[in-house]
Amino acid sequence: MYTSMGGWIIFGVIALVSWLVQLNLTRKFEKYSKVAIASGLTGAQVAEKMLKENGLYDVSVTHVSGTLTDHYNPATKTVNLSDEVYSSYSVAAAAVAAHECGHAVQHARAYAPLQLRSALVPAVSFSSKYVSWILLAGMLLINIFPYLLLLGIVMFAMTTIFSFVTLPVEIDASRRATLWLQEAGITSPTEHPMAVSALRSAAYTYVSAALGSLATLFYYLMIFLDRR
Repeated sequence: MYTSMGGWIIFGVIALVSWLVQLNLTRKFEKYSKVAIASGLTGAQVAEKMLKENGLYDVSVTHVSGTLTDHYNPATKTVNLSDEVYSSYSVAAAAVAAHECGHAVQHARAYAPLQLRSALVPAVSFSSKYVSWILLAGMLLINIFPYLLLLGIVMFAMTTIFSFVTLPVEIDASRRATLWLQEAGITSPTEHPMAVSALRSAAYTYVSAALGSLATLFYYLMIFLDRR
């Protein structure tokens, strides 16, 4: 009973923190999306410029639909920018575009954490597909077949590890982005702190996700250890 109550408290705190972090990111993105960048470059132009200045001529910049769906695809070597970033002249668009190009630079430079994350993708994709069902079955059958829950915990641990490996990847991409934006003169002295703030808020979402995954992992582990 106490384990169950503790689990609900953990989930409640995690949900609240995650919601607040996501709300903060959304508000900052909306705020800085209204600030026109002095350099007059769109998100797509910022991305193309950063790629060229880093010698990445084999990476293309493409447009994808959605909000905050920006990402770098190492398989196709494409920087994919969302509706609100690709053609926007805002500080937020420049920050996001440069961040995604930061991942492209990591890929080209064989950044170790990115390589590790890429190596984990197949196992994490497999685990994510079945882990919820295995954990559910494991809890229902805990008195009959307890090691089914343990299998689910091991699979969930893969996603937790992936979350923590993602942290240095995202933080480093933002570091590369903000450094380049300043050195290339894309953001003015008054605009640069805004770009840094936007990317820092984005990083917090990964931190909260990693901590949430770790707390959930411990919760399932407590259920397994307390089964008797």
